[in-house]
Amino acid sequence: MSTAPDPRPREPKPALVFDDPLDQQTSDDTDRGWGERPSGDGAADLKRFLDEKPPHHI
Repeated sequence: MSTAPDPRPREPKPALVFDDPLDQQTSDDTDRGWGERPSGDGAADLKRFLDEKPPHHI
């Protein structure tokens, strides 16, 4: 009995990547998205302060 090779081409195997994941910059490495608000006037800042003040500071 002889076995003929499979005539269909094989899919390439996924390559292993040995890069260090800690060398890549993530969104946490930047200051964007950490709650910064655009600079506004003093009245808007006071309103935000009063809205976000904990209840025990009233």
